[in-house]
Amino acid sequence: MTTETLVSLQQAFDERRTIYALGNALPVEPQAIVNIAERVLLHTPSSFNSQSSRLIVLFGKKHRQLWDIAEAKLRQEVGDADFTSSKQKMDGFRAGAGTVLFFEDKEVVKSLQDKFALYADKFPLWAHQTSAMHQYALWTELHTLDVGASLQHYNPLIDDDVAAAFDVPDNWELIAQMPFGNILEPAGEKIYQPLNQRMRVLGLDN
Repeated sequence: MTTETLVSLQQAFDERRTIYALGNALPVEPQAIVNIAERVLLHTPSSFNSQSSRLIVLFGKKHRQLWDIAEAKLRQEVGDADFTSSKQKMDGFRAGAGTVLFFEDKEVVKSLQDKFALYADKFPLWAHQTSAMHQYALWTELHTLDVGASLQHYNPLIDDDVAAAFDVPDNWELIAQMPFGNILEPAGEKIYQPLNQRMRVLGLDN
């Protein structure tokens, strides 16, 4: 790894942020997003090398359909209450160029539970940790292309409708949604909690 590569990686870690103000004019070709998703699936680690993560990348009408589904389900839940704030969020996500849907394959998790009974209760947790690594890897890579994104969790509210709309296999469990697009407004300043309250270093004096 060259120094330039290391600096680029560190910058991506430092600069990646939640971006809500998205447009549909990507600074790269859509295939570049697909390439990132493929690379993330191939090279992100997973517990017991399960490779249990699954992705669906939505563009255009399919992307907007997802947020139409989410809005409809939310309206059902809200009823007669004020929907203004939720409507603004849905419009913001829909205005982006696409969305990545993150899933975990329940059959893979079940097979590991059967094979390694001692850890059976841990595999669902580890599957979510595996998905989180994929989410962060893809999010960070999107930033290197100047593509903004945020991470959303409208599951399980939208699970059934998403499965029907996008022909999702029954054994795929929806974990998260990541709308992305060109950045219309940068994220605000981030406030950091003190590191000395969050981290300990032991043994350097040995």
